Amino acid sequence: MPKTRLEFQTFLETFKGDRNVYFQPPPSVQMKYPAIKYSLSDIGNIHADNLSYIQRKAYQLIYITKNPDDPMIDSISQLPMCEFDRHYTSDNLNHYSFTIFF
Repeated sequence: MPKTRLEFQTFLETFKGDRNVYFQPPPSVQMKYPAIKYSLSDIGNIHADNLSYIQRKAYQLIYITKNPDDPMIDSISQLPMCEFDRHYTSDNLNHYSFTIFF
């Protein structure tokens, strides 16, 4: 798995097969679908001797598609350290929310 957010961006673009991957897009950005939108949701630190010696970041990853049976949903759910959170529909688009750790 990637070590930095930029490596994660590259990983997602390669995994998805296109550049429709967006990190915290502002409202002015017109996304193209299907798309992956992601943002940092948590940083977990493990401490010993008053020092942080392991840091694990969690990202919320939302796959947005018109197709409710898109095979990419299964592919994302099988990524290492990935958990499915929920599904919702907005503006006739299906949103599949995942949490992924690295």
